Amino acid sequence: MIKNSITRLCKITGAILGMLVLSAGATSAFANPPKELVRIKGEAVGIANAGKVYLQRYQNKMFFVIDSSIVKDGKFSFAAKLEIPELYGISTDPGELSTLFVFIDSKNDLTIKLDTARGGRNSTITGSAAADRYKLYQQNARNTNIETFIKEQPASIVSAFVLYRYFSPSLSADEVVKYTNLLDASLSNTQYVKLLKELPASLRSTAIGEKAPDFELPGPDGKLVKLSNHFGKYLLVDFWAAWCGPCRRENPNIVRVFNKYKDKGFSVFGVSLDSKKDAWIQAIQKDGLNWPQVSDLLFWDSGPAKLYGIRGIPGNVLLDPSGKIIARNLRGEELEKKLAELIN
Repeated sequence: MIKNSITRLCKITGAILGMLVLSAGATSAFANPPKELVRIKGEAVGIANAGKVYLQRYQNKMFFVIDSSIVKDGKFSFAAKLEIPELYGISTDPGELSTLFVFIDSKNDLTIKLDTARGGRNSTITGSAAADRYKLYQQNARNTNIETFIKEQPASIVSAFVLYRYFSPSLSADEVVKYTNLLDASLSNTQYVKLLKELPASLRSTAIGEKAPDFELPGPDGKLVKLSNHFGKYLLVDFWAAWCGPCRRENPNIVRVFNKYKDKGFSVFGVSLDSKKDAWIQAIQKDGLNWPQVSDLLFWDSGPAKLYGIRGIPGNVLLDPSGKIIARNLRGEELEKKLAELIN
């Protein structure tokens, strides 16, 4: 598993963080031994013979390929020892996100119809109660009350996943604790509950009124850049990535506000959750992000993201000139309004 100590570092050097996470990353997808043999039979719609289908395991918002199957006569299959309960994925490209989320909650055989059209939305899964529950959640996600959702099936892996993946980014530390405690003890060793239990400490140490934890990471030129060296102004620590559509749509707003207030005591410090350096640098240039940028290029294993309890991007914290956190997740007009109050 990703080393817990990374999340508690108050100073992260690029070299040390790289060594820690790279060593963890080598085993992150296979941290626990396989438990049960699960057979998956699949029908491939729109995939040519001799094409490949990949079985992936989900870990910290990333998918890791653990097996592959060649399509023959429109069919594919897997027989793998898998951790249960857990989320897996089916994809036709080993380097892309999963086309289909597959929750496996028992060693029952699964039957999958993988239809790559419309982003896999016509795909079906038979043989998994958890998969059925996740489909129901997707159909009513906007109206879901997380407390009610968990109480309906507290022992379901889907309850833990939905809390972790979709709700935790916007919850306070106390709310994370409250809802995590509603989950059945049988889920305690799942990756989602472990991460949920770690999250409140990060949120509390980076709450409004706290001193911003320092860190140091490489910039685009490879030179180390230290956050605290940029204290002295109102500073927006902006967590983003080139691959993040909402981040790229928010960037013009940040550029506009930066240009308006950069000579009045305001600046921005960008922290990228990218994994590909070229894409990161190209996005900086294309979006005109003319402020300090850093990244450890570790995607969701980003050290600063863990340190600040960032579970969704775009995300940010606003610091006063002394380095104290005075706001979180200001976007659009909210950011400009806050700066107008502080500076004008």
